[in-house]
Amino acid sequence: MPDMLARQRQTLILERVREDGGVRVAELARDLGVSDMTVRRDLELLHNRGLIEKVHGGATSLPGSALFEPGFDAKSSLQEAEKEAIADAAVGLIVPGTAIGISAGTTTYALARRLVDIAGLTVVTNSVPVADVLHRAGRGDQTIILTGGVRTPSDALVGPFAVATLRTIHLDQVFMGVHGMDLRSGFTTPNVLEADTDRALVASGRRLVVLADSSKWGVIGISSIARIDEADTLVTDSGLGPDARALAAEQVRDLLIAPVAEPALEAAR
Repeated sequence: MPDMLARQRQTLILERVREDGGVRVAELARDLGVSDMTVRRDLELLHNRGLIEKVHGGATSLPGSALFEPGFDAKSSLQEAEKEAIADAAVGLIVPGTAIGISAGTTTYALARRLVDIAGLTVVTNSVPVADVLHRAGRGDQTIILTGGVRTPSDALVGPFAVATLRTIHLDQVFMGVHGMDLRSGFTTPNVLEADTDRALVASGRRLVVLADSSKWGVIGISSIARIDEADTLVTDSGLGPDARALAAEQVRDLLIAPVAEPALEAAR
């Protein structure tokens, strides 16, 4: 039992580090109800496994790690203009009266905010924020189906309950956000359970549309969701370099580049 408690405690610490970017020994000791020495031993173990970086008084995340997963709020502040441009481009792919799936993520959340103007949609999602924004819109002609599951730092519902639900559903299109994309590793996530759920979501759709800003190119999470060539459409932004564009265009059926205005031009308008 003590070993199990230690593993549970270390898992909670790792989740806190991933979500907040860093932790303090004193705060962890208070929140977990253990001594500072116990927390330091846990941090030492996680550090030795290469999962966190120990610093004076606590620990920080490893942004380059395949396990690094910032929380929804933290990710929302990254590449905001790119995500909005991608969402503007992606919404044009949606046909009123169809059934679509939307994975968790801040880019897919930006897309969801634009769905309130599309009639007759049935939306299946494992994203709590996506379901919430569509529910609050209150359209009587839209049906929102939220899968069950365990909630992750990115506000995704994942695991066996979510997978079981998705295996019984058939969708016209699936819109998926990803943590990274790489020619060899494909589309990836830092959460193994989320990868299982995303694979089930992909399998439920006739067409796969991946929404990924240019900063995701070359980033590799621990678990693969799909190959690059499994995407019918990849929607990214104009920050993707010419070499990466050429490589992506060879793999996906349709590469859609969303233009992102320069900040200086936006300010002048």
